[in-house]
Parts: sequence; C-alpha cells; structure tokens
Amino acid sequence: MNLFRNLLLWILLAIVGALAWHLLAQDPGYVLVRYRGWDYTTNLLWVGVAAVVALFALWLLWALIALPLRAWRQRRDQQSRARLGTGLEALYHGHYARAEKLLPQAGDDSDAAIALLASSRAALARGDHAAARRHLDAIDVRHALTRAIGHAELSLAEERPTDALVALDAPAAQPLPPRGLALRAEALAVSGQAAEAYALLGALRQQQALPDTVLAERELRWSAAAMRQAADANALADRWESLPKPLRAEPTIVSAYAERAAALGWDEAATSSVEHALGTRWDERLAARYGSLPLARFAERQAAAERWLQQHPGSPALLLTLARLARLQDQPQPAMDYLQRALAQGAGGEGWEELGHNYAQLGDDARARAAYGNALRAMRGEPVHVIE
Repeated sequence: MNLFRNLLLWILLAIVGALAWHLLAQDPGYVLVRYRGWDYTTNLLWVGVAAVVALFALWLLWALIALPLRAWRQRRDQQSRARLGTGLEALYHGHYARAEKLLPQAGDDSDAAIALLASSRAALARGDHAAARRHLDAIDVRHALTRAIGHAELSLAEERPTDALVALDAPAAQPLPPRGLALRAEALAVSGQAAEAYALLGALRQQQALPDTVLAERELRWSAAAMRQAADANALADRWESLPKPLRAEPTIVSAYAERAAALGWDEAATSSVEHALGTRWDERLAARYGSLPLARFAERQAAAERWLQQHPGSPALLLTLARLARLQDQPQPAMDYLQRALAQGAGGEGWEELGHNYAQLGDDARARAAYGNALRAMRGEPVHVIE
C-alpha cells in the first residue's frame, strides 16, 4: 500500500512539473532582485529550481540535526520492547519479582498499559495485593478499559465482587469487550445475582467470550442459583418459565427449583417438576432428592415412587426415597424392608444414616448408634460393621 501511494505521489509531481515546464517554456517571465544596490535578473524557471534546491537543503539539514534524536528514540523503544518481552517471559516462567521489576520499564504508551497489567498479575502471583493494585492504578486514563479489567480480576481474586462490578460499570470502560463481559457475569453470579448473570449468556455466546463447554457449565450453575435466589413464588415461576425446555429437565436445575418451591410452600410445583424430569430422563440424585424435599404429600410421592420402582427395581436412590417416605408416614417395617434392599444395592452412607433414623424412631437406640457409626465409616470408605 505504501509503494502504491508513493508511486501515485511521484506521478502527480511529474504531471505538475510537466505542466509548469510547459507554461514557463512559452513565457519564462522576468524576475528582478534588487538588494543594497545590487541588481540580479533571472526568469521564473531558475527561481523555481532555486526554491526546490533551497527546500531540499533545509530538509537535509533538518534530517541531519534530528538524526541523533531519532536514533536515541529508536534505541529507547527497542530497549523498552526488549524489557517487555523479557518481563512477560519471566512472568510465564514464574520469576514474578524479576517480571515485576522489568515490566514497568516499558516506555511506549500502549506497551506500558500491558506491562503494568502484567506487573499486577506478577504481584498477585506472589501474594502482594497492594502492589498489584498500585500497578493497576498507574495505568494511564487513556487505557481505562485495560485498567477496569485488571481491577475486576483483582477484586474477584480477593472475593470482592461488588468492587469488580463498580470497576467494570465505569463509563470510561464502556462498551465492555468479551473479557469484560465474562468478568461481569462472574461477578454478578458471585454477588448473588445469578439471574442477571444468566441474562448475559447470549452476549457471551455471541462474542465467543468463553468456550462452549464452559458456557454450558455456567448456564447450568447460574440457572440453578437463580432458582435458589428467587425472592417469591412469582419470581420463581417467571425464571422457570423463561428457561429453555431442555434445561427444565436438567437434574441440577430441577432440584434447585423444587427446593425453592418447597420452601415457598408451593408443594404441587415442587413435586410435579421432579416427576416430569424423572419421567423424561432418569437420574439417581434427583430420585433421592424427591424423597427428601421438605414438604408433605407423602402418600402421593410414595405412590409415584412405587410406580417408578417397577421400571427401576435396582435403584438405590429410589429405594432410599421409599424408605424415607414410609418412615415419615410412621411405617417403620416397610421402611426397614426398603432400606435393606437399598443397602444391598449400594446406598452407602446415606442409606446407613436413614437406617439410623428408622431405628431411632423405633426406639432402638443401640442399633441406631451402630447404624450412624456405619454411615460415618461408609463416608470415609472404611468397612462397615454388621448390626445384630
């Protein structure tokens, strides 16, 4: 591109020169210069040549005068970039103190912002949060976005999500780039605003701020957190209905929704959501959660669980759920039968704990203590004892 521009410039100059020569050849003109009694006569052609020679001489003189300054500036820039490269390499190698010494010496304006950001990360890596903050504060205001991202990263590392949001919401940092959007979403989620974080998923996908696998994991995590943080039944219903249908069958999200619905006294919604999800896709964790929801409807849940047992007779989670529901309805013997089958299917520590609850309800304190002891052993991976 520079070659084409230079060629075009020389062509234009040649055309102008040819036109001037043509005009002067027809009438070279007459120029009289009188100075202190001296008269000098010539024509416009030689005046033009003299002017060009004079301008060239002035340009050459200026180039010679500026040559040492230009060489000094070039050397300084080379040294600055060399320090930047060496400092970044030291940061990558884990020489944090050396990196923090070299990086701030980058003199170029854009390089200085990146260097100070890297210096902040070096200070953070060696545990000096105050120095990390000083490096960030030293970034020029013309690089407000870089400084905002650095402050947000530091605030999140210090578990101060509100300060991260303040840094990212600064007017000078708008609009946020992909990295800024990802940090803002994470800060919202950590500060208990999972619904707002979930609303940013579309922008994060559009800007490819995070890998698809990470976005999918955060979609599940933020959706579940948004359910748990719903202030009332209306907010919970709105958040649930706004979810795509595939997410309404995800065990993690369904479990969070059912827990919050049960806490708000919305028993029908809590049970129906779990029943629909299990009917769509069986999940052992959700089957176990169905029996431990803090709500009534024991008979209805027991009937649904018995129907599922015909399709999943070897499910330890479902057997444990039936045992819990039987115990809560004061049916210790059916509960004992379900528990024996659940333990045989590998119910583990949770099954032994439920067995302890059942023995305690029967008033058999010795066996209850033995069952609780087996629950601890099972959780630790130790052999359990036989209960006589």
